[in-house]
Amino acid sequence: MLTRNFGIEIEFTGVTREKAARTVAEHLEGSIRKTNGNYKVVGPDGRTWQVVYDGSLRCQRKVNGQRTSAGREYSVEIVSPILTYQEDIKSLQELVRKIRKAGGFVNNSAGIHIHLNGADHTPKSLRNFVNIIYSRNDLLYNSLQIEPSRIRYCKALDEKLVERMKKKRPTSFKEIEDIWYEGYYQGRSRHYHDSRYHFLNLHSFFNGVGTVELRGFNGSLHAGKIRTYILLALAMNNQALTQKSASTKKPQIENPKFAMRTWLNRIGFIGDEFKNPREHLVKHLEGSAAWRFQDLA
Repeated sequence: MLTRNFGIEIEFTGVTREKAARTVAEHLEGSIRKTNGNYKVVGPDGRTWQVVYDGSLRCQRKVNGQRTSAGREYSVEIVSPILTYQEDIKSLQELVRKIRKAGGFVNNSAGIHIHLNGADHTPKSLRNFVNIIYSRNDLLYNSLQIEPSRIRYCKALDEKLVERMKKKRPTSFKEIEDIWYEGYYQGRSRHYHDSRYHFLNLHSFFNGVGTVELRGFNGSLHAGKIRTYILLALAMNNQALTQKSASTKKPQIENPKFAMRTWLNRIGFIGDEFKNPREHLVKHLEGSAAWRFQDLA
């Protein structure tokens, strides 16, 4: 699962886009090009990183150590090129640390979006992905502590959508696309289509981007948390791709922390590489990670 391509969008404030672009360029030893207030940074490997404005961010900066309102130039979203975990994670984490050291920070309006390579997927694996996210909705939202102010941008999957998928059993991308957009009155080609604002976004898959997007992550400039989010996205993606089928049934959970730990083990969070990510993902859940029934602990 660690060999599959992904991209990441990291939203933050605290510094201007110009300063963020300079930080990215210095880290990559790349060149900067400015266009209409946004920036592109081209690294020595030819890959392009974008530093762009995001209208959903509440812009702030620090004055005498206190956060205060700031202008639009303090709205920053870094959009990565295509990355792979094994080749790029250490550099990405170091870049995040440098952004924070330069003065970047997040507030509850910021989020992280992870894009997964849609070319890997089949109609069956897309259905699996929908079912995996739906069946683990409660566990994921509690684990990730999604900010209430961000819920409208990463809503839980609609039960009606899942039921339509289950009933119609689509076998082609076109059938899944029709089910995904059912009930919306906007044109499907619209970039900011309302269907995109879910934890799992397939609008990006159908609208020319060609990726499966996961939007259920709070903004962070904590390098360890960002690594955790990427690993979770890759693991769920791999489960969708490799599992024969996935159920929509929500598991009975007596002990959330134990349920998360056992599920993470099942989707590949095993070994030292995943030790800290496991800790991040069970930290906010109630119960015992060691015992299914808490009265045995």
